[in-house]
Amino acid sequence: MGRGVGGVPDGRRRQDDPARGHGRQARPPAEARTRPRCTVYPGAVPPASVLRAHRVRGWLVAAAVTVLAAALRLPALGRPHSLVFDETYYVKDAWTLLRLGYEGQWPADPNPAFEAGDVYGYSASAAYVVHPAVGKWLIAAGLQVFGAKDPVGWRISAAVAGIVAVLLLTRVARRLFRSTMLGAVAGALLAIDGAAIVASRTSLLDGFLMVLVLAAFGALLLDRDLAAERLAASTAPPRAPQRWGPGLGLRPWRLAAGVLLGLAVGTKWSALYFVAVFGLLTVGWDASARYRAGVRLWWQATVLRDAGPAFLSLVPVAALTYLATWFSWFAHPGAYGRQWAVDHPGEGVQWLPPALRSLWKYHQDMWGFHNGLETPHDYAASPLGWPVQWRPTSFFYQSPEPAQQACGADHCSQAITSLGNPLIWWLASIAVLLCVWWVVRHRDGVAVAVLSGIVAGWLPWFAYAHRTIFTFYSIVFAPWMILALTYAGWRVLQGGDDVGRTVRRVVVAALAVLVVAVSVFFYPVWTAQVVTFRFWQLHMWLPSWV
Repeated sequence: MGRGVGGVPDGRRRQDDPARGHGRQARPPAEARTRPRCTVYPGAVPPASVLRAHRVRGWLVAAAVTVLAAALRLPALGRPHSLVFDETYYVKDAWTLLRLGYEGQWPADPNPAFEAGDVYGYSASAAYVVHPAVGKWLIAAGLQVFGAKDPVGWRISAAVAGIVAVLLLTRVARRLFRSTMLGAVAGALLAIDGAAIVASRTSLLDGFLMVLVLAAFGALLLDRDLAAERLAASTAPPRAPQRWGPGLGLRPWRLAAGVLLGLAVGTKWSALYFVAVFGLLTVGWDASARYRAGVRLWWQATVLRDAGPAFLSLVPVAALTYLATWFSWFAHPGAYGRQWAVDHPGEGVQWLPPALRSLWKYHQDMWGFHNGLETPHDYAASPLGWPVQWRPTSFFYQSPEPAQQACGADHCSQAITSLGNPLIWWLASIAVLLCVWWVVRHRDGVAVAVLSGIVAGWLPWFAYAHRTIFTFYSIVFAPWMILALTYAGWRVLQGGDDVGRTVRRVVVAALAVLVVAVSVFFYPVWTAQVVTFRFWQLHMWLPSWV
C-alpha cells in the first residue's frame, strides 16, 4: 500500500486528515479524484444546508477569536503617553506624510514637545528616510481619525492590523488544515502571543508587513483550491486522461496576492523574499494539482502552462504595485531626492526618465544605508535566537515615581518588552523541526506550506547577521510558527492505541492551559502596566531577557 502525505497509508487516510491531498501521494482513481471532500459525508456531496452551516460556524468561530484579539489589543492603547522605540521615526514620519505629502524634518529632540501636543514643529524640508511609505500611510490613517495629539491615534492602525491578522490566520489555518477547530487554535495562539500583542500596540512597520504577507498567503491558498477544482472538473470521467491538462485562465486571487506582496515590499524591502518563496510555492501547488488530476505530463505542463502566468501574476504585478506606492513622492517636488535627476543631468541611469532616475538613485542610497547599518545596540540579536526569543527587544522601560503611589512598593516598573509567549515559541521551534522532518521523510505538502513563511521571513536574515537587527523582526513569520505548532499538535494527537491517544490529549490540554496562563502572567509587561520591580523581575526568566 502506497505511503501518502505524512506517512499515512493512502487506503486508510482519515477523512478529516488535514495533511490529505497536498503532497505527492499515489494517485487515487479518477472517480475518487472528482469527489468533493467533506468530513460529514465522505465521498458524497453534502446538502446545501450542511455546507451553509459549516461556513457559518467557521465565520462565527473566526469572529469569536477576533473579538479576543481586540480585547487584548485595544484597552489602554494610549499607554504610555510617549513615543515608544522606533515610533519616534514612524509616527512623526506618518504625520508629516499626511500634512506635507512627504516625510518632513523635525528639530533636535522633538519628542517631548510632540508628546505634549505640539505636533507642528516640523519643517517643510524633506527628511531622508530609509523605508518605503506604505506602513507610514497606514499609520497616517489612524492619525487622520484620532489626531496626532492622542497616542491612540499613533497606534490604532497597528492595533487594527494586529486584529485583522488574527482573523486572517484563523481563516488561513482553517483552509490549510481543513478544520474549523485547528483554525480556531491557530488564531487564538496568535491572539494571545506577546510578540503579536506588542506589535499591535506599537506603531512600528513590522506588524503591517506581517498582515500583508499573511493576506498574500491566504490569497494564494484560495487560488490553489480554485485552480485544483478547475483541473478536477476538466479531467473528470467520462473525459479521457489528458496529456497536458487545460490552461487555467485568469486567476484573480493570484493577482490579488501580487498586489498584496507589492504593498508588503512598499512597507519593508524584506518582503521581497516572500515574493520569491510564495512564487515557488504557488507553482508547486499547481504541479501537485496536475499530478492528482491525472495529467500525464504534469511537470512539463506546470513549467509550460503555469510557471509563466504565476511569474506574471506575482512579480510584475508586485513591482507595479510597489512603484505605485511612491505616488506621493512623485507628486511632490519637495520630497527627498525628487529633483536629483534635474540637479545631476549627466549622472545615473540615463535611459530612465528624470523622475525614475531620481527614484533609482534614492533606492541606491537606501540600499547602501541598510547594508552598512552596523551601529552597536544593546538589544541587537542574532537571527539564530529569534525562534526561541533568546534576546527580546525592550521597547520601553520606566521606573515611575513616587513609587508608593504608583505601585505600592519601594520600586516600580513600567515596561513594554517585545517577547513572544515563551511556551508558544519554544514549542513552535520544536514543531518547525518536526515539519522539516515530515517534508524530508514523507514529502508532506502541508508542512511545506507551513514552512514557507519561515523560510521567507527568517532564513534570509542570516545573510545580514552582521547588521544591527532585532528579535522583534520575527513577528513577520510568527503566523507560520503558530501554523507549525498547530499542525504538529494535531499530528501528535493522531495514531496509536486508545491509551496512547488519551495520554497525548491530556499532555496537549495541559500545555494549552499553561500557554494561556503564561500569556496572562506576561500581559502586564507587554502592555506597559505599572507593576512592582519585583513583579517585573519575575518575568525575566533568562539573563538575556534583561
